[in-house]
Amino acid sequence: MSGTTDITRPPEPDWAALTAEDLAAYRDAENRFRASAAARAVTGEPDAGAAIAWQQVALPGRELPVRVYRPVDAGGDGVGSGGDGGGGGDGLPLVVHVHGGGFVGTAVQCDGYAGHLAAHLPAVLVSVEHRLLDHGTSLRDAADDGWDVLDHVVRNAARWGVDPQRTAVLGESCGGLISALTALRAKDAGLRLRAQVLVNPAVDVTGTMLDHASMAAYGNTPTLALPQLRLFQRLGVPAGTDARALSPLHADDLGGLAPALLVVPTADPLADHGRRYAERLRAAGTPVRLSEYEGAGHAFLSMPGLSPHAVPARAEILDFLRAALAR
Repeated sequence: MSGTTDITRPPEPDWAALTAEDLAAYRDAENRFRASAAARAVTGEPDAGAAIAWQQVALPGRELPVRVYRPVDAGGDGVGSGGDGGGGGDGLPLVVHVHGGGFVGTAVQCDGYAGHLAAHLPAVLVSVEHRLLDHGTSLRDAADDGWDVLDHVVRNAARWGVDPQRTAVLGESCGGLISALTALRAKDAGLRLRAQVLVNPAVDVTGTMLDHASMAAYGNTPTLALPQLRLFQRLGVPAGTDARALSPLHADDLGGLAPALLVVPTADPLADHGRRYAERLRAAGTPVRLSEYEGAGHAFLSMPGLSPHAVPARAEILDFLRAALAR
């Protein structure tokens, strides 16, 4: 997914009238842009201290790409010794990451800070190129991808060169939702995570998704607006789906989960999702830190070229994970 500087961003479509064919064409063009050299002016250059490589993970009934970031000084070259992970850096912490976007997006858009985290924690960061939402792929499919990758890597820890006892999840926006659902599934499976970091997460896809006050206050921002959220909900939660099962905010039991860092940009339609989830986690006895970035917009973490809040937020996430993943 290497890019060139002459790729331009596609025009924003009419979200309400988007057909399946329109979505496929827009997603292809948008993801080419996000993976291009031109986008790096906004998303930042990869850290020289991390090796980056695509790998395929064999999961039940499918193969899924993951983008793997390994610290160079740990001896890894980003390529698994057995074609499925492994390599240098035995016993490094593991961070399973999920990019934002929902019906668009690619792990490449996060190269700037994903590589930085891998190099400076240090850790192996595995970014899930989950199935994107469309008229045949629901949020449940994307959530399965997040959990199945975590489960696979932990069960094959030696081949990936990671310490399964020092594992965390990290995600933004829809990726934050997938990561929160993964943390819930990890608890049910008896897998102890050290931490979960949720950045501007969407954690309510029920009928109340758009009823939060931040939706009315910031429902038409440049990086996220209500028409996109309506499409996200329509694609992700088809008629007949149990939306509560895909909404961590409405989970019956939020106790006993991994300690959480909730990173919330205040000028974001989803700001109240993060705030309310932090309240529910705290009430259930799960350790949680709510960190609000005043005036920051949705997806700010991956846009250091535009948002002055991105660098301090990245530093906070690094410090939180470093403490959580220490031996």
